[in-house]
Amino acid sequence: MQEIELKFLVPESRLKGLLRQAQVKSSEVTQLAAHYYDTPDQQLAQVGIGLRIRKEGDAWVQTIKAGGDGIAARLEHNAPLDNEQVQAMLDSNTLMPDLSIYKNTSVAPALAEFKLKKLVKNLTRLYVTDVKRTTRLLVDESDDEANNHIEMAYDYGEIIHGNDDSQRDAIQEIEFELISGDIDFLFTTAKTWCKRYKLCLSTVTKAERGSLLITGQHHSPAVSADLDQLTINKDSSMPAFIRAVVHNCLLQILPNSSAIVAGSKDDDHILQLYIGIARLQAALQAFASYSDEINPDWLPIVKQTAALINNYQKLAYLASDIEPDLQQQGSPIVDWTADIDTLKITPKDAVGANDFQLTLLELIAFTMSDPSLEPQADKPVIDKLAKTLSKQYAKLGKVAQILQSKKGADSDSITIENNDLKNNELQSIDLEDSDLENVNSKSINSKKLDVENDDIENSDTDDKDAEQAMSKLHQQLTTLLYISEFAAPLLEKKKSKKKTKRWLKRLVKAQTALNHYRNHIMYQQRYQLKSETDSNALYGAGWFAAMLTRDHKRSEKRLAKVIDSSIFW
Repeated sequence: MQEIELKFLVPESRLKGLLRQAQVKSSEVTQLAAHYYDTPDQQLAQVGIGLRIRKEGDAWVQTIKAGGDGIAARLEHNAPLDNEQVQAMLDSNTLMPDLSIYKNTSVAPALAEFKLKKLVKNLTRLYVTDVKRTTRLLVDESDDEANNHIEMAYDYGEIIHGNDDSQRDAIQEIEFELISGDIDFLFTTAKTWCKRYKLCLSTVTKAERGSLLITGQHHSPAVSADLDQLTINKDSSMPAFIRAVVHNCLLQILPNSSAIVAGSKDDDHILQLYIGIARLQAALQAFASYSDEINPDWLPIVKQTAALINNYQKLAYLASDIEPDLQQQGSPIVDWTADIDTLKITPKDAVGANDFQLTLLELIAFTMSDPSLEPQADKPVIDKLAKTLSKQYAKLGKVAQILQSKKGADSDSITIENNDLKNNELQSIDLEDSDLENVNSKSINSKKLDVENDDIENSDTDDKDAEQAMSKLHQQLTTLLYISEFAAPLLEKKKSKKKTKRWLKRLVKAQTALNHYRNHIMYQQRYQLKSETDSNALYGAGWFAAMLTRDHKRSEKRLAKVIDSSIFW
């Protein structure tokens, strides 16, 4: 069986109002006591499997959950157990799940990589949950046949370490599960509650939270882009292709946004969320014509969220990484604490904003909708992709020509829009060995690039035309990179795989160099402005100013290789 559900965190400020709607006369309250099992090294959790034995009221049920067909869908198998046998095993401390019941079931493929006899011997109870669940059945009143049913479940309780009951983590979340009927009713209902109570989507399961508890972590590691999970083929239609691309972006966005709304301030979560949004933005811009179901309101909200996250991230990274590295080179201390404190919107605020959360819900619904129902369902995407890429490539060349014509005699005099500079990729490209000696920067994949946001405020610059052209260049280059990555599996030929890799490698290098140049300009301007109130900042302003000539030449050289290279499609 496949369950389709959406889970949300409930903000404390909206809890009372939500409970008034959850705890109505028809609601039911059930005490749930669950025992979760895995190997000591969590082999099941590593492949996204959750295994539990839970007391649901007076009944005991063994449940296994694994990945499903969509972001909101998971495979689930429930097996009622004999209460007397369970109680006897509890009394003798021998309660263990029976894996033999999953033979020839829908979840059997999820366990295929395990040797079940060996797995059973290694299973142990890692943690338990004690939850008070309030459920309410929601019925679609507009459905004459009353087929659309959703179960709303509000859970309040805690997760308890299996070997140390002093280690606990609180649970306060609400779920909406489609019991029967049309999936559209699930999303319509979830959007109504999300809007009313400012709910925030969460992909973190109780099993995942239990795993974090026993390892002493608060949040799962950041999730980066994984193109291997892009499920497309040469027969994919245009509507199916764009759904697969959006789905792939959401696989990166949702785990990171879930961590941030749950309180994570980790740079990697913010970084990877930003990159996921950047990839989504590029897809919505380039492939908008591939589906009639794309809402034009999505793109401006996505761009605005990215801009807000970037505005915080660039200053936070400057304080946490750039400044310490400069100090290692002999720079006097510059304190950025007050600058960060003056920022009104944090990544948590930006991600938790109702408009963005509602957009995420609509995007998930879009990926789970049927592409065969669209008018363009009979149009193979492979017939359109080459034209889309060529169009984007032409845009890049045109902007590059405009920029060249605007530079004038002194190319190093060009200044670039300050707040368009993205810090999210700096951990891999802004502090190269040639820049700072003995810098212990975190290593991030070179594909962690950023994307232009037109909503970010302009910097003070005398050459507005050159600034706009450079910003446009950055936007076009980033879009070309991401859509090339999406399209490459369908357009590359067996004999030209090296050509495709070379193309993507040159795009990455050009993007890296351009970001490097732009970010150094931003740092230089930040330190220069800071020096008006703190003379210690002059060191940083001078240091980054010294890097600009070299960075400019490098970006021009690598961009020229992209413009001059042969395309792979």
